[in-house]
Amino acid sequence: MQTKLLGNSDLQITSIGYGAWAIGGGDWAFGWGPQEDQDSITAIQRALDLGVNWIDTAAIYGLGHSEEIVGKALKERSQRPYIFTKCSMIWDEKREIGRSLKTDSIRRELEASLRRLQVEAIDLYQIHWPNPDSEIEEGWSTLAKFKEEGKVRHIGVSNFSVEQLRRAQAIAPVTSLQPPYSLVKPEIEQEILPYCQENNIGVIVYSPMQSGLLTGTMTPERVANLAEGDWRKGSSEFQEPRLSRNLKLVELLRQIGQSHERSPGEVAIAWTLRHPAVTAAIVGGRNAKQVEGIIGAAQFRLNEDELRQIDAFLHENP
Repeated sequence: MQTKLLGNSDLQITSIGYGAWAIGGGDWAFGWGPQEDQDSITAIQRALDLGVNWIDTAAIYGLGHSEEIVGKALKERSQRPYIFTKCSMIWDEKREIGRSLKTDSIRRELEASLRRLQVEAIDLYQIHWPNPDSEIEEGWSTLAKFKEEGKVRHIGVSNFSVEQLRRAQAIAPVTSLQPPYSLVKPEIEQEILPYCQENNIGVIVYSPMQSGLLTGTMTPERVANLAEGDWRKGSSEFQEPRLSRNLKLVELLRQIGQSHERSPGEVAIAWTLRHPAVTAAIVGGRNAKQVEGIIGAAQFRLNEDELRQIDAFLHENP
C-alpha cells in the first residue's frame, strides 16, 4: 500500500487508516449502537493484515472503550501500527460529556489513554475539538510540552478553522489537521485545504463515506431501522430531503465503480484522496467484511471523466 509523509513528521502513513469511532459501541452520546468487541478486534487485525499502518481513535469513543479495544487488538502483534488518539472531550460518572483544554485535564486524559492503549508513547496526539475556544492556547502549549517529555511523538488538531490553526502555529508547529471531508461535506476545499498545503500541515480526513451513508449498503429502510443509540438517527444527512439526494449520489458512485469492480464507498474514499492536500483518509469498519469492502480505495484513482461526472452531479444537486 502506498504511503505519504504526514506533514512535518517522520510518519510515512498509508493512504487509508483504520478509524475506531464506531467500535466504541453504544451507550454514549455519539455511539453507533451495539457492537461486538470480537468483531472490532477482528476488523482491526484484518485492516493491518491488508497493509494499513495506522489506527485513529479517541478517548471519548465509547468513553474509553475504543482505546481499550485497540490496545487488546494490538497486544499480540509483533509489528505495531502507528497509533493516533485525541483529547479534549471528557466525561463524568453519569457518562455526561464535557470539554476541557486545561493542562491538568489533558494530562489526566493522556495518562489514561496511554494506559488503555498499553503503549509508552502515542505517535500522534490531537486536540479533538477546539472547545472551549478560550483554552486553545493553553491546550496546544500543553501538547507541545508532552512532545518535549517524549510521551507523544507528534501533535495535531482536529476540527480547527484556519484562524484557530494560526493561533496554534504561533505556539508550536502543527503536524496535522483532521477535518470532516466527503462528497456530502466538501466545504474544507475553500480555505482549509489550501492553507494546510501552504503550511505543510498534513491532512487526515474523517468520514469520507459520510458515516456509512455512501457505502452503497444504506437504504431508506435501513436508515429507518438504525439501532436506538445510533447518533446517525438524528443526522440531517440521513433524513429527508437530504437522504434521497445522497442516495441518488450513491447510485452514481455505484455506476462509476462497477467498471473497476469497486464499491460506491471505495469511489467515495478515492474522491477525497484525489485532492493533493489530503495525506490520507480515516475509514471505519465494524467487522472484517466491512474492512475488505473498502480497502481497495487505497490503490484506486478516479479518471478525469469520472471526476467530471461527479462534479456535474454536485453542481446539479447542491
